Amino acid sequence: MQYTEIMVRYGELSTKGKNRKSFIGRLHGNVTKVLKDFPDLKLQPHRDRLHIKLNGTDAKPVMEKLKRVFGIQTFSLSVKVSKDFNDVKAKAIEMMHEAYEPGKTFKVATKRSDHEYSLDTNQINLQLGDAICDEFPEIQAEMKHPDIKISVEVRQDGIYLSYLTVKGAGGLPVGTAGKAMLMLSGGIDSPVAGYLAMKRGVDIEMVHFFSPPYTSEQALNKAKELTSKLTVYGGNIRFIEVPFAEIQETIKANVPEGYLMTIQRRFMLRLTDLIREQEGGLAIFNGEAVGQVASQTLESMAAINDVTTTPILRPVATMDKTEIIRLAEDIDTFNLSIQPFEDCCTVFAPPAPKTRPSTEKTREFESVLDIDGLIKRSLAGIKMTTIEHGDHFMEKDQDEINDLL
Repeated sequence: MQYTEIMVRYGELSTKGKNRKSFIGRLHGNVTKVLKDFPDLKLQPHRDRLHIKLNGTDAKPVMEKLKRVFGIQTFSLSVKVSKDFNDVKAKAIEMMHEAYEPGKTFKVATKRSDHEYSLDTNQINLQLGDAICDEFPEIQAEMKHPDIKISVEVRQDGIYLSYLTVKGAGGLPVGTAGKAMLMLSGGIDSPVAGYLAMKRGVDIEMVHFFSPPYTSEQALNKAKELTSKLTVYGGNIRFIEVPFAEIQETIKANVPEGYLMTIQRRFMLRLTDLIREQEGGLAIFNGEAVGQVASQTLESMAAINDVTTTPILRPVATMDKTEIIRLAEDIDTFNLSIQPFEDCCTVFAPPAPKTRPSTEKTREFESVLDIDGLIKRSLAGIKMTTIEHGDHFMEKDQDEINDLL
């Protein structure tokens, strides 16, 4: 069957009252970015749903992309039919031939925005139901939990039929909850944290620390590729590269080994907070999980957070590693995250970091450093780029990556 449009239903947007219009506008913009490779599509946002006119475009790849866009509750393929009810019955029967298998039940559900149409809702339901039962004598109707639901929408420009409803990603459109920075490493946890932040409508900008020559261009590209993976949920993401080698070298030369990681993380947080202020962000997200590594004990978090009053949000803080891995696999970042390119946290990691660092001692050890000078020189070297949906940065494709793992 040649379908004519996809009807997108909003999720939590139905609760947004006076802000509903801006939420719908943001979702429209995000969907436009994600579907940029389909130039023949025409998007028409309305108060109750978003209509995507296919104009001959194959619906399957479009639907695959829509399944990941935050802010979408469900969507359905539909076909436009004239208001001649004989045409409607013929198309409904054709649709049932596509959907029906022996033993399945069905129902017809009608909505009318054109109240001048000659048949009312109940008449449409009954007459289409009768036509389907005549075509499929063994079929059973089921009003509460049917296997197949033929949805009918009577609009001013025609009648639209659909039966296939696909569950969307839910959540809120990215960008409706304000902007925040995500401290993106090359590991498993921070991309998952970014995904969860985006699901609540946060417009994240990636802050990635790199330390050439200790870290490679491949490690940097890996972080960019992870960012690209997340663009499927809401469109473009700003990627901010922060040079960190001088700071790490200075800390290693002047700070006791057990406090290297704590003070490195304090510098990362200071830099991220300054970038947040510059970019107009409201909070900082990271991938820390309580107790997972030495720098993620509550004592370590307290000593590191000591440098800022900005909200630090940790979406995976209470998750087990197996839960984080399962979610990373679901969002297709896991195989990329475990590629063996060292990031700046691992190349300077001390063999025995303090798991319960003292905030007072941390401040004392840090006081011998030229904090302002180190921060200033690092900020002077940052590089910002915009990563768009579909951008790629790794030389090997995913099949080759999987072969190596």
